[in-house]
Amino acid sequence: MNWSFVIPYYNEADYLPATLASLAAQTLRPFRLVLVDNGSTDASAALARQIGATLADIDVVHVHEHRPGKIHALECGLAAVTSPFVAFGDADTIYPPHYLATAAAGFATGVVAVMGTDVPGDDAAAALRKRRHVQRVSRLWPRQTHSGGYGQTFRTEALKAAGGYGERWWRYVLEDHEVMQRVVKHGRIVYPFDLWCVPSNRRVDRSAVNWTLAERLLYHFTPAAAKDWYFYRFLGPRLAARRMDNRNLREKTWL
Repeated sequence: MNWSFVIPYYNEADYLPATLASLAAQTLRPFRLVLVDNGSTDASAALARQIGATLADIDVVHVHEHRPGKIHALECGLAAVTSPFVAFGDADTIYPPHYLATAAAGFATGVVAVMGTDVPGDDAAAALRKRRHVQRVSRLWPRQTHSGGYGQTFRTEALKAAGGYGERWWRYVLEDHEVMQRVVKHGRIVYPFDLWCVPSNRRVDRSAVNWTLAERLLYHFTPAAAKDWYFYRFLGPRLAARRMDNRNLREKTWL
């Protein structure tokens, strides 16, 4: 099969069933679904196995990562991927039935990554505005990241050539942006207008896991040739000083 979809999770019993139902409805089949339990203490792992057993035409693989932190869960999930293309998603996100098929079409031009846009599920006008906005900014800044970990798909060989995930590269929040800084060195990234998904609306305050406005602005206006400096000499030390480790995502201090 050509595709794998990796979903890491930690205590997501309230959201995981809906996410898995949306993946079960994908029009592109077959594909491998890699579910990474990052040490859940609720019913998430049991639900993943129960629901996974019902998914036809999907090769469901359950793996466990005992090291706390999303970076470790992503690294573990990627190790289970043998397909040419891989999608990474969040356990609290709904993926429309055409999601994988649209991503697959995006790779036809030889790009290394195809990114999805996050949209609200209850406001069609706002969703359309967000998709149009991402089209504009991705053309203005084609070598930057305009999508989060909920909507990133890769040519597997390019992601692995870039080093994949791991604390040897990055141990902080914003790992979805840092990994793209390495992947973009291997080829072009695109943002198809019709590739979108719907993350949950539970994230009221993400200040504990996000960058400041000044840091974000500097990211946008730092030339591509200086982006390594931005991440590894500027942003990384600042996040370390604020103790913004990727484990903050696991503990959901931002809920």
